[in-house]
Amino acid sequence: MYLLFYKMSRISLKHANFALCKDNNILIKMTKLSVNINKIATLRNARGGNNPDVLKVALDCEQFGADGITVHPRPDERHIRRSDVYALRPALTTEFNIEGYPSPEFVDLVLKVKPHQGTLVPDAPDQITSNAGWDTKTHLSFLSELVDQFGGAGIRTSIFVGTDIELIEHAAKAGADRVELYTEPYATLYPKDPEAAIAPFVEAAKAVRSMGMGLNAGHDLSLVNLKYMHDNIPWLDEVSIGHALISDALYLGLKKTIEEYKNCLR
Repeated sequence: MYLLFYKMSRISLKHANFALCKDNNILIKMTKLSVNINKIATLRNARGGNNPDVLKVALDCEQFGADGITVHPRPDERHIRRSDVYALRPALTTEFNIEGYPSPEFVDLVLKVKPHQGTLVPDAPDQITSNAGWDTKTHLSFLSELVDQFGGAGIRTSIFVGTDIELIEHAAKAGADRVELYTEPYATLYPKDPEAAIAPFVEAAKAVRSMGMGLNAGHDLSLVNLKYMHDNIPWLDEVSIGHALISDALYLGLKKTIEEYKNCLR
């Protein structure tokens, strides 16, 4: 998507991000890469102490080109701790996204820290990782109240959903600024049949766009499958990637890995 504009280096709209190309008068839609640093905290916690330093890694990710940082604090603090969240907020210069199940404790944390974005996921406290989107129809009232709370505090709200169009419609009814598509089914099928894997996500993404919401995506996205998704859904606002990115960094190094993921989004 291209729009004419004059003498601006960057513009931020409610649901989208644009950057100027070289002639300084054409805005091009950009997809942001938010790095989930939970795995860094897991490694730190496995040994005790502060190595690796979660805050330093987050700042390094920004320096290496990440457009944002994502954390998913859980009640047992098995990776990201509440203290990490409080330390990260004033130090980051890119977007800060806090995702999690909206328990009273989580909501209190988000409202106190005021990240740029709060992502609501339907995880039970003991889940290893997210494995489904919200049943937004059943939980419409609950989610609507949360969106109102976060919005009143100036926090953009994203609701984690699958590709069911009816449930995306109910996310819109809840007032969500964005939805985040749960992409594990895409990642699982992609090696066997990329076209079949992406098809329901393209339809869901078109529906999201038609309803006026922004669009994020995450879960099991990697260097193997990210470019194909972006090529087919270039209006993605943001992808949030942690496990695969940190795993790749073990071989490529963090700086090179972030560069490679950013290349998938061009």
